[in-house]
Amino acid sequence: MTTTTLSPEIGRSTLPFVDPHHPDRPIEVNVYRPASHGPDDPVVIVQHGMLRNGDEYRDFWIPAAEKHRILIAAPTFSDAYFPGPESYNNGLVVEDGGSVRPFEKWLYSVPSRVLAALQKGGVTRRPKARLFGHSAGGQFAHRMLATQDHGSFEAVIAGNPGWYTLPTLERRFPEGLGGLGLDETSMARWFAYPMHIFAGDQDISTDDPNLPAQAEALRQGPHRYARAQFVYDFARREAERLGLAFQWKLIRVEGVGHDGAAMSRAAAAYWFEGRIPPADELITAEVGAL
Repeated sequence: MTTTTLSPEIGRSTLPFVDPHHPDRPIEVNVYRPASHGPDDPVVIVQHGMLRNGDEYRDFWIPAAEKHRILIAAPTFSDAYFPGPESYNNGLVVEDGGSVRPFEKWLYSVPSRVLAALQKGGVTRRPKARLFGHSAGGQFAHRMLATQDHGSFEAVIAGNPGWYTLPTLERRFPEGLGGLGLDETSMARWFAYPMHIFAGDQDISTDDPNLPAQAEALRQGPHRYARAQFVYDFARREAERLGLAFQWKLIRVEGVGHDGAAMSRAAAAYWFEGRIPPADELITAEVGAL
């Protein structure tokens, strides 16, 4: 249930959104609604990176939105109300003292309620949206799939996450799924979802100050590109060991580093044109934001 109705006008808009489980933590939803968009046309929800710049991530998608009649909605989780990675990337799952918050308080359920608010506002009749997250938003996206029902999302891409939650109950969250009250059924659901990991093959910096460098992250590899391969291989082996269906895909985006604009263009072309464009088409003179 949502207490907010989202009825964006044509073009760019920034709308307030009050989540019923976090009424004291207001969220803004940055929206782009093409004039050509109808209620049965696609909806893409975009999860921003660590700069908390949903307006920029919305704008990265505007050319694709115009070309393919896509409604873009980018929830923005400000540092003021969602400080640090624990409050965004890691979904407000764990309290400062280490205890696990009630399931309904986890932030990963917000995107489905944003879709519900757009449906309530009458701008879409689509039962499911697509979700793209980059960098910190890529961390958010894959952890959302690990912990939530998938009914609101027809497709999810996690682009260039800094590190990953592994599909195992043997390691505590956020390194694994242990301690959350989840079971093998939850992992089976995650393995069976066609999650796509988009990995820029030039996202290979090892001294980026925004690259997670805790021991758990370093065990996954020296940089983001290596960590994408690590988690994919780990998940494939684990699914095979448990005899579970495995539907993930690892997509290499050639010539692209940690560039939110370029990865947004790659995701849009993959979903709506069935291709990954070459690097010179993805990268512009202005480097995309984190």
